[in-house]
Amino acid sequence: MRRLTRLVLPLLPAVVALSACATGAAQRDAERLALYRSHAGDPVDSIRFFDSSNGWTPLGDGAFALWTAPSKAWLVQLYPPCNELDYADRIAFRDPMGRLSAKFDRVMVANHGLMPISCTIQEIRPLDVKAIRTAERDMRAKRQVEAAPPSPPAAASAAEPGGTSGE
Repeated sequence: MRRLTRLVLPLLPAVVALSACATGAAQRDAERLALYRSHAGDPVDSIRFFDSSNGWTPLGDGAFALWTAPSKAWLVQLYPPCNELDYADRIAFRDPMGRLSAKFDRVMVANHGLMPISCTIQEIRPLDVKAIRTAERDMRAKRQVEAAPPSPPAAASAAEPGGTSGE
């Protein structure tokens, strides 16, 4: 037992640090997903999509933002489970006709050469990209203010010239 303690005890800080990182990443994903949802419009049945997308942003295991132009994006919610979306190298769509439909089309999630996972699209909602960028900028500014060291307290009343306090 004592030998096991000597082996495990040095690893404990690393395990705690790794679990904090995982929790932090999950919390950031949840915050980002909430932000995107708050700036999403009403669900649409389908969207036109061409292979020349501007990328995608994972928002946890069940959603991502699909960027079809620098100022045009869609919140795509997937039916669970759709694991590994956060760690995916790429995503692909099965519809060759340039249209994505909610409840019918699927997203293929590819992760580091492993067999792709197929996930069905549950919902597609347009995003207000300007509002999201403004909110993200505000959140970054707030985090910087919170992370900044506190400013030193204002100097106490200055002594009178000549070095005497007058008492």
